Amino acid sequence: MDITEAHDDTFGIEVILEEGSKTAPCCPHGPTLLFEKVGKGGEKGRRFYACSACRDRKDCKFFQWEDDKVSEARLLAREAENKSKGPPYSQQEYCNRFRKFSSLRVDEKKFCQDCQTLLLPTEHEAHSSHGTSYVTAAQLRRPSVLLRPLHNKKSNAQYLFTDRSAHFLIDTLAGLGYKKVLCVGTPRLHELIKQRNLEPKNEPMKSLLLDIDFRYAQFYSRDEFCHYNMFNHHFFGGEASSGVLQTFLSDSDGEKVVMVADPPFGGLVKPLANSFSLMSQLWKNSNSDLSMMWIFPYFFEPRILECLPSLTMLDYQVDYDNHPLYKHGKTGRKQSPVRVFTNISPKDVVLPKEEGYRFCSACQRFVLSLNKHCAKCNVCPSKDGREWKHCSTCQKCVKPSWRHCQACGRCALPDHPCGQSEGKQGCFNCGSLEHKRKACHVKEQHRTNGQRLKTKGKGKNLSKRPTIKPKGKRKSGAARRARKMAALSV
Repeated sequence: MDITEAHDDTFGIEVILEEGSKTAPCCPHGPTLLFEKVGKGGEKGRRFYACSACRDRKDCKFFQWEDDKVSEARLLAREAENKSKGPPYSQQEYCNRFRKFSSLRVDEKKFCQDCQTLLLPTEHEAHSSHGTSYVTAAQLRRPSVLLRPLHNKKSNAQYLFTDRSAHFLIDTLAGLGYKKVLCVGTPRLHELIKQRNLEPKNEPMKSLLLDIDFRYAQFYSRDEFCHYNMFNHHFFGGEASSGVLQTFLSDSDGEKVVMVADPPFGGLVKPLANSFSLMSQLWKNSNSDLSMMWIFPYFFEPRILECLPSLTMLDYQVDYDNHPLYKHGKTGRKQSPVRVFTNISPKDVVLPKEEGYRFCSACQRFVLSLNKHCAKCNVCPSKDGREWKHCSTCQKCVKPSWRHCQACGRCALPDHPCGQSEGKQGCFNCGSLEHKRKACHVKEQHRTNGQRLKTKGKGKNLSKRPTIKPKGKRKSGAARRARKMAALSV
């Protein structure tokens, strides 16, 4: 089940982040998240638990209705499955293996391409039928180059910064006086910081990598890497790992700390924002918010600012080495849609003039050269890097390809379907055109009624089951259309 989108015209899915004593069941990716089906008309949906990191059930099959009672046998089977899909070694064992590996002769240092594992001499024979290669000292310092990137864009995709973008971030943070960098899902940034520290001309920066890919545990000490899921703020190493983060944030000795996060673009914004807020709370003993850079596509700006209003989107375009579109060059799109959302003052983040950025004195921030300041809007309005134009009727700036449609009363693409005006769909719950679903009183009313019903029905055998029943495999779009056509022909 895709937990971020509506399956049809009737239902939507909402993530529920509750602060309570109720413990969520676990899948191989840690504690699951609670979701609720939301029906039109405010119809109360049945809640269920699903994987926090994987949006598609073919990537993680965990699914459990909130009110399901799970047997002891099923719990034990689930625990065994979770353990089987975890790392083969503990963090300490990985550290011991790395020390042994580092002391080997050059002709003994091998890496198994199939298993993505550094091999000790006693393991060479067991991997003789696999693809193996010798490992150099330079490769050990750049594990993001040695390891094969994961490519599931909805859960654990590893699109790695180009060195250009990574060095821009490092140089910017160093210039602003940051001595500690918390790298959340940014392995390339972490390794380039360590590499930069080897140069005597640079002041050393401390770095801690938090990543869901446990393969990086092979290359770093316990103080440099924690196996971590940013969608549920879960440390797989337990209190020992969470203590490493606590120490990193608290033992600052007056040093400035910044968090740089690069989540998978298909991830849910609300859980991510919740995890980042929890990290910021750990830092609040210094009477200031934790400095943050959240790397995400610009079209998520409304969702991000709704969760974290203190952030501002910069014009800087972040590029990736192994993404088919988000990179410079002939094979990539001219302008990457990936931006930096930060609570650092935009005027302090100097964007490189040689890459086409300029300083806007009116906005007090650096913008792309084509992002022209609009005197009527009093802002540099462009989000996608192109020069936008002002529409006097709409009283705002819009994309250059858009035209004002009199029938819809708004600007849109010339070939847009008329009559489906932006915002005219209104509330998903009650159908009102005056507000959206999140501000709907009907949703809260149904939720309250549901709680009353639960209280009233305690200890009774309710004959009525929830209206939403668990489904099997979801039918394809073609199958649903065929079923509708068959119904119409009757």
